[in-house]
Amino acid sequence: METQTINYEVLGQDIPRSEQFYRLIKLIREFELTLLDLFSKDLLSGTTHTSIGQEANAVGILSALNRDIDMVWSNHRCHGHFLSYCGQTRRLFAEILGKSTGVCSGRGGSQHLHWRNFSSSGIQGGFLAAAVGAAVAEKSTGAIGCAFLGDGTMGEGTVYEALNLASLSSAPLLFVVEDNAIAQTTPKKVGVSGSITDRAAPFGIPTHHYRGTDVDEIADIAKQVMSEIRESGRPAWLHIETVRLGPHSKGDDTRDAEEIAAAQALDPLKLYRDKVANAKEIDAWCEAHLAEMLDQAMKDEPACA
Repeated sequence: METQTINYEVLGQDIPRSEQFYRLIKLIREFELTLLDLFSKDLLSGTTHTSIGQEANAVGILSALNRDIDMVWSNHRCHGHFLSYCGQTRRLFAEILGKSTGVCSGRGGSQHLHWRNFSSSGIQGGFLAAAVGAAVAEKSTGAIGCAFLGDGTMGEGTVYEALNLASLSSAPLLFVVEDNAIAQTTPKKVGVSGSITDRAAPFGIPTHHYRGTDVDEIADIAKQVMSEIRESGRPAWLHIETVRLGPHSKGDDTRDAEEIAAAQALDPLKLYRDKVANAKEIDAWCEAHLAEMLDQAMKDEPACA
């Protein structure tokens, strides 16, 4: 098995920030669209949950992490988080294709990944207790944790248990709520009462709120909040009101055309494209890179039964 290394070329570490951010958003978008295309051709089995529309969250927030030591805890909609963390496009393709060269040797699939300090699970809120414990255990190293959850997770008791323990144990952990206003097919107004932004306040945890899809703004907020976590050694809560442009998984989108159009107006890829002079060249690089990585992954040996 190849050494688990961060692919900084894919992450664009040595290019200007605007180009780096645009490249990653475009790369994640095309990766997700490729998965949906593979499903339509019956080349993938099971299911997948894309992060189309939420790419700026992953790119902006993970840009503020120290990838050498910090920990990321993701959920079922994890591809954008994973690619923003390590840039391992071929390994992720291979994992979802059930290949032995995948992130977890082809056994974790689309939702359950583990790579260095990155972990994801399809169980809503299921990783939060582990995230709190790991953040406390690694506190002496200077590492912090970042746990992603969604508005649909607000009904899980583990969320509040984790908040309570994180506060009591002074866990250096950032809770990020990616609020796309719909849990599978259930609108937020039907399933979530009260304020998501204020959820952590009763536990003595500082809360932050952002509404939008601008990756620069998200990155700046993440940098500020993570700096506060490192300095205080305590948790924080970041509520991001974002958009989901794709279906819950492959084809289960029950929203009406007007609601989808309103979400598409906030497409982070389209909004950020005008900030990058060489967007066409970056688009071409992303498409060529993904085509090559997919081709390699398709040729890899399948996972053992």
